[in-house]
Amino acid sequence: MAEERERIKRMAEFRTLLEKRIQKAEDELKRLRVFHEFVEAALLEKELKRVEAAKPVSPPPTPPQVAPTTPMEHEEAVPLKTVTGELLANLYVGEDSMRVVLVEDKEFNVNTPPFTAFLVDRVLAKMQEKDREAAMVGEITPDRVLSYHIARDGDTIREIFIQNVTPDRSRELKSAIRWTLERMWEKMSMKTS
Repeated sequence: MAEERERIKRMAEFRTLLEKRIQKAEDELKRLRVFHEFVEAALLEKELKRVEAAKPVSPPPTPPQVAPTTPMEHEEAVPLKTVTGELLANLYVGEDSMRVVLVEDKEFNVNTPPFTAFLVDRVLAKMQEKDREAAMVGEITPDRVLSYHIARDGDTIREIFIQNVTPDRSRELKSAIRWTLERMWEKMSMKTS
């Protein structure tokens, strides 16, 4: 009987030790995730700055190669090109909206990284989430929350429409979209070569 009690006591002590080690491991994992996010954000910022620095100061105007599906109510058209001059899309910028029309001769697949993981989840969804939080506390009205729509033909991305773009986010979005399309095009080109 005493032997059984001793065994139960040791098992209870072992359980307590395991619980402490699990908690310690979970705390360490949380810290590692914070550090990981910090490093990811720093790398992204450096990459976006590199992309911004690499683009020509005043690119020559190129007429859009893709006919828009609806009448354009946007003011400025910006061709999004690779460093080598390959046209990837045309970006139409309005007062508070952006419309990205991808060129038809390139089939950008929605599943090609980093489209969903970066552009959708880390850029567009995060901005939308921040706006929703701001709307909840009354900093902005609910109708000013950033929204986006991705027009697809199967898995092929045709257009990205972003509404309620503030001027301070416009440059960040342009850079993120250009960077994403360039990375996608690199991956697509590697598959075909």
